Amino acid sequence: MKAIAQRRETATLESLLDRVLCHDVRDGAGKVAVAKGARLTSKAAETLLATPWEEIHLLALEPGDLHEEEGGRRLGAAAVGEGVEVKGYGGGQWTLTATRRGLLKIRRGPLADANALEGISIFTLFDGQPVEPGETVAKCKVTPLVIAETTIRAIEKTARDAGGLVMVRAFRPATIGAVAQERLEPNQRARFEAALQQKVEWFGSRLLPVRFAGGSPRVVADELAALRRAGAQVLIVAGASALDPLDPVFGGLTLLGARMERHGAPAHPGSLLWLALWDGQPVLGMPTCGMFSQATTFDLVLPQILAGEHMDNRTIAELGHGGLLSRDMAYRFPPYRANAARGELE
Repeated sequence: MKAIAQRRETATLESLLDRVLCHDVRDGAGKVAVAKGARLTSKAAETLLATPWEEIHLLALEPGDLHEEEGGRRLGAAAVGEGVEVKGYGGGQWTLTATRRGLLKIRRGPLADANALEGISIFTLFDGQPVEPGETVAKCKVTPLVIAETTIRAIEKTARDAGGLVMVRAFRPATIGAVAQERLEPNQRARFEAALQQKVEWFGSRLLPVRFAGGSPRVVADELAALRRAGAQVLIVAGASALDPLDPVFGGLTLLGARMERHGAPAHPGSLLWLALWDGQPVLGMPTCGMFSQATTFDLVLPQILAGEHMDNRTIAELGHGGLLSRDMAYRFPPYRANAARGELE
């Protein structure tokens, strides 16, 4: 790339053709006649020659150079992984959108490697957000007007090795079983079933009839086992006294041979969430504050489970970063209802 200060008195069509304009050039009325970044065609060059100016700054592309639009197009094509597509170009930026409902996954290391190269900007939503089809998940651009093709090739290799920098993991349809404490009043049972049904359906999954049980560890164990026999791949338990180690739910899990993976989450609301594994399948303890309509840690963990993510003590421990789940953090929750805040049901 070569920078050229072109004086008006020496300008010709040939001296302007195929150069890249570094700034806007305005006509006598003050309107932009040719915009910065334009790669000058014959028509654009003729417009410039008919416009009053004393000096303009141009870039001459040399072998191995790419115009920003071509470089950005290749950048966007490299960045997309499974479940993401390049949607369009505008304002110097290429927009990447989700092609399906799922969990946004960002290859954070490779993304940082790409952005560390001079002239590269790829910016995304946060890793782990649930997204809808058509939702903008990232944008990318080449910052300078001209960039070396070797830079783009390096990013193409980085992204190819990573399987893309931005991807959306589809939620896997699952059969879900739930056990809630029988002490719930009839109206509470109805509210809980309706809320859980709405959430499960948003993920494209199926909720088996909710079972209400309690009283003894054996009863809880039998209900969970019955749900598993009915095809439940994910089990949810609501209403357990999470701070009571002698609660029948925990005794029932022991009878089944389940292993408590994590008791409590470093986040609020929903710090009393827990996770057990029974024959490698998750049993998720819903915090009481999330049984009806409030979004909690449950609404952070369930999307990951249904996207096929491995959940264990470490992944729940990582909820602490961003675990102050104020209204400002609502973007982390699924948009269960159209025209409502994320995470809200009513």
